[in-house]
Amino acid sequence: MPVCAFDIAPDGTARPASENGPAEGYAWWHFDLSDPELPGWLAARVPAIPAAALMAPETRPRCDRYGDGLMLNFRGVNLNADGPADQMVAVRMWVTQRLIVTVRMRKIFALDAIRQEAVTGTAPASPIAFVHDLAQRLMTRVQDTVFDLSHRVDDMEDSVHDDDAPLPEDLAEEQRMAIRLRRYLAPQRDALIALVGTDSELVTSDARARLRELGNLAKLTVEELEAMVGRMDAVQDHHAAQADLVHSRNGYILSIVAAVFLPLGFITGLFGVNVAGMPGVDTPWAFAALCIGLVVLTVAAIWILRKLKWI
Repeated sequence: MPVCAFDIAPDGTARPASENGPAEGYAWWHFDLSDPELPGWLAARVPAIPAAALMAPETRPRCDRYGDGLMLNFRGVNLNADGPADQMVAVRMWVTQRLIVTVRMRKIFALDAIRQEAVTGTAPASPIAFVHDLAQRLMTRVQDTVFDLSHRVDDMEDSVHDDDAPLPEDLAEEQRMAIRLRRYLAPQRDALIALVGTDSELVTSDARARLRELGNLAKLTVEELEAMVGRMDAVQDHHAAQADLVHSRNGYILSIVAAVFLPLGFITGLFGVNVAGMPGVDTPWAFAALCIGLVVLTVAAIWILRKLKWI
């Protein structure tokens, strides 16, 4: 059984779908991919190649003309409770002048909004208007998600001005999110551009102009994601450079300490051997002289290191 099915008139009013379709307008049938009746229904009403595309378990955004129809795949952010937003949901579509078939694997809120419009008699008036409305709703939600991510990246960039600020804990996850979003939105941008350029009679001049704006929005969104990936890389590089600087400074200090105390360690070790013949063993002031000599040696070592501009 379909999730919903409507016969939609040119004025946007809708009624439950009939087997023969509406006298005017188009029919919209919306299915879940797990519906056991879907393969047989598609075999009876949809050409084999579009039917196979609708049944595909894995998809990427696309726009391909087949005969008098269009095979479309779009992606939207996941607003369901079963996963993160960047685990994008897919909608598969077959669009002709008289029929739209949509197939989902998970709930798509943009399609639910169109279904509510059909119930209230304000559905898209034509198949290409349906495609535009769906793409617009999907891209609006995508853009909101990308803007939220951009604000979080802004906060990360502000943290680089504080040298004592630690590396943001969620930096790696935000990087993965931006990469996953870009993975699907880049082909979606290409699909929208291809839809604008198609010679299908479905795409009117007015619809082409509106779809072109969506294509531009998709371009801007992908460019923003690419910029964010670079910005987060810069934040990570900055913190890595700060950590390297601290490690280098600590290593430098330890090297200086080692250079100063190396001769002292040698002398104290030499005088600490328990063998006969050590000078000063029978002299009461020998220990004081040794201590004074060590102080003089320390001062001399520091002076030499400064003279060599090592410190």
